[in-house]
Amino acid sequence: MRKNLAYIFAFISWSAVTMQYWIMLEASPLSWGAATIRFFSFFTILTNTLLALYFSSQIHGDLHNRGKIWKKSGTLTAITVYILVVGLVYQVVLRSIWDPQGMARVTDELLHTLNPLLALIFWWLFEDKKAVEWKQVPYWLIYPLGYFVYTVIHGQISGFYPYPFVDLNTISVGQLGINFLVLAVVFMAISGLLVWVGKKSSMRQT
Repeated sequence: MRKNLAYIFAFISWSAVTMQYWIMLEASPLSWGAATIRFFSFFTILTNTLLALYFSSQIHGDLHNRGKIWKKSGTLTAITVYILVVGLVYQVVLRSIWDPQGMARVTDELLHTLNPLLALIFWWLFEDKKAVEWKQVPYWLIYPLGYFVYTVIHGQISGFYPYPFVDLNTISVGQLGINFLVLAVVFMAISGLLVWVGKKSSMRQT
């Protein structure tokens, strides 16, 4: 069952990322290289790609065995946290200011609504929840923190910021700091919730 679901979920995840890349290339006036850099400047794209890679790692046994990170307890939980934040931020902050049409709308829903749900389903069914530790939670912040730092540096160089809450063209450095702290709290809260739920569910099964 795990392998079959991983195959289906990987197909959906890769399809969403690929379609979004194609749509962006069609609409972008930038060169292929510049457009690709901009494409992977979005946390949504990076995280959906990470999710697709994880699902793919569950299909191919040789890759799964070689990549210890994919087998480590907590990896799926961390990825699930990241993609849930993607979905939550989109639904709460970005949906009202973004109105894609046609295939762009379908792709948007895949990236921000369906894929987070797929990750949560896979986490619930297959994560070794009992082995996930509270002490892992702070380490899960490294990925979003690294992204945040990169985005600010890249934005200062290029003038491009992928999201309004990190756009130093329109907000102050102080507001940027507040936004970062809010997002950090959101990451920590969802991480804590998943660990807590996982511990509770594993206790009931013993």
